Amino acid sequence: MKKFVMAALGGTLAGIVATTQIAGPLVAQEAKNNASVYEQLDLFGDIFERIRAQYVEEVDEGELIEAAIDGMLTSLDPHSSYLSPDDAAQMRVQTRGEFGGLGIEVTQEEGFVKVVSPIDGTPADEAGVEAGDFITHVDGESLLGLTLDKAVELMRGPVGSEIIITVVREGEQEPFDVSIIRDTIKLTAVRARTEGTSVVLRVTTFNDQTYPNLKSGLEEQIEEAGGIDSVNGIVLDLRNNPGGLLTQAIKVSDAFLDEGEIVSTRGRDPADGDRFNAELGDLAQGKPIVVLINGGSASASEIVAGALQDHRRAIVVGTKSFGKGSVQTVMPLRGDGAMRLTTARYYTPSGRSIQALGVSPDIVVEQPRRATTEEEEEENNRRSRSEADLRGSLNNDSLSEDEIRQIEEDRAKAEATAELREQDYQLAYAIDILKGLSALAPGD
Repeated sequence: MKKFVMAALGGTLAGIVATTQIAGPLVAQEAKNNASVYEQLDLFGDIFERIRAQYVEEVDEGELIEAAIDGMLTSLDPHSSYLSPDDAAQMRVQTRGEFGGLGIEVTQEEGFVKVVSPIDGTPADEAGVEAGDFITHVDGESLLGLTLDKAVELMRGPVGSEIIITVVREGEQEPFDVSIIRDTIKLTAVRARTEGTSVVLRVTTFNDQTYPNLKSGLEEQIEEAGGIDSVNGIVLDLRNNPGGLLTQAIKVSDAFLDEGEIVSTRGRDPADGDRFNAELGDLAQGKPIVVLINGGSASASEIVAGALQDHRRAIVVGTKSFGKGSVQTVMPLRGDGAMRLTTARYYTPSGRSIQALGVSPDIVVEQPRRATTEEEEEENNRRSRSEADLRGSLNNDSLSEDEIRQIEEDRAKAEATAELREQDYQLAYAIDILKGLSALAPGD
């Protein structure tokens, strides 16, 4: 027994010695790294003092430090940045759904500002700005070399004032100018309407209003249709939706799922990861769903599309989404400023990371460019005349008045669908899918 105890004790001592031998170099390395960091901070202090004392003009020390902080953050990725007290206050206002500006969500790519998406009904949208456009100049001033926040600052201004942006667009040979009048942006997070027997939920952003607007809008449309049995399905339109609050993306996904994972987030420390699951309750009551996405669908939009796609709860239609698969945390700082820092990547229920890849639609449907007036007139002229257009043609005497009325109503519906196809081909395609699924449903 004594030998066993001694052997055990010897083993413990050996373990302590071995640990000390290994830990020694690690501690030394850590101390060396800390010393290097402090040397770099001393270097920063030296440079700051030199600028303050010897720069050709007197500098604002606060602005200099803010610029250094912002440079440190923006060097990490396009979505991390420093928010001055004014910027932080404006961001808090935006999440509530009303702010001043042009109405575009932007990012930075190759030194230029790239439009993620224009927001429905805003000055930028009405001026014809499109997802994927590059903004190279503002009022003639180049944006090349500016940080994203500085570029955005140039685009801000008083409500009612004019701004001219220079746009480079794929398919256009030359850059062109777009004039926009700044306005107060009032976001309606969700617009609900019914097309035929399909409910269309147009989700423009993910702010505090999104889920409440979606729930009330869907319930109102179902009630107006005469109940859920009178609805053949739902189109969830996430096109040109730049994202927003993660919490709202989870709620919108959960609105149409009864169970299962919605999204997971993983940071540098595995212990900091989160997993969000759906709870019982489907607002659509099992009705088929088509989700519309395009290159302007980003972040929270991709979380919703990815979750419904992975659970086979919806058919995703359109074009590949933007591919922003990271999560930013806004951290308050002293002095009322804030820091927006990328802290995690998010993953769809199947474990997919969307970062830089985007969500691929189940059915790829491009949105054709609108035809010019001349092309529309030429197309109308090519349409052939029918027998009924001929003078003296015979009437159809084999149908009753009720049957003729039914045919005319069906034709009117078909013509309405055709008109919608001219206005919004992708939406019309989504509605056609719901019609097809409804026709194949048991008992119909």
